[in-house]
Amino acid sequence: MTRILVTNDDGIYSEGIRKLADALRPIGEVIIVAPDREQSAASHALTLNRPLRLLMIKENEWIVDGTPTDCVNLAVLKLLKDHRPDIVVSGINFGPNLGDDVTYSGTISAAFEGALLNIPSIAFSALVGEHFSFDPCAEFAAELTRMVLKQEPDPNIVLNVNFPTAAFEGVRITKLGKRVYSEGIIERLDPRGRKYYWIGGEPPTWHQAEGTDFDAIQHGYVSITPLHLDLTHHESIPRLKPLEESLAHVAKTR
Repeated sequence: MTRILVTNDDGIYSEGIRKLADALRPIGEVIIVAPDREQSAASHALTLNRPLRLLMIKENEWIVDGTPTDCVNLAVLKLLKDHRPDIVVSGINFGPNLGDDVTYSGTISAAFEGALLNIPSIAFSALVGEHFSFDPCAEFAAELTRMVLKQEPDPNIVLNVNFPTAAFEGVRITKLGKRVYSEGIIERLDPRGRKYYWIGGEPPTWHQAEGTDFDAIQHGYVSITPLHLDLTHHESIPRLKPLEESLAHVAKTR
């Protein structure tokens, strides 16, 4: 029987993960392993400085007092080690994960952890607005998951899926957009006159470019962006090759 690991970064009690799990159950056995609280912007953090607690709240549902990456790690290497999941599905996140923001996202990082463990993975996120519903997103997520499982997916490739707020106009295969950064630190004083800071200021804006995830969402399309963990900029290797000889004398003195 197909085994599907479901996780997120909004916490196990979020509506998004509930709708997603329900939609996936006709496809196979769904196991939920998710954080016990919101872990937005947790990125690919792995908890190494304290013990983790894993608690079963009912059959096939577990909570972890850690990050989304912890959840996938514990699920695959401990809970499901004798029968690994066929796919890791993360989400549905309450809010989009577009462009540069994928580097911060706990939703995306949970899927990346699946990829590191050689398991095909998909991350789902939704732009939220007036009259928003997770239902069409969950229905789409289930159909895409079903299609991916029928193929021979490359476990090194993570699909990052973002849903627009309104009715879907269609689907676009996209590249990551580029965020325009603004002032992102808010400084205030507490009642005792001491400074404190909030990270995050004005809502982000984006470079207008066709073919990006942001462009697709802006025009009402579901965006599917293939991501991978190889961060090497391969085109720079030939250009940097002369440094091997130029710096050889320095390296040999060490």
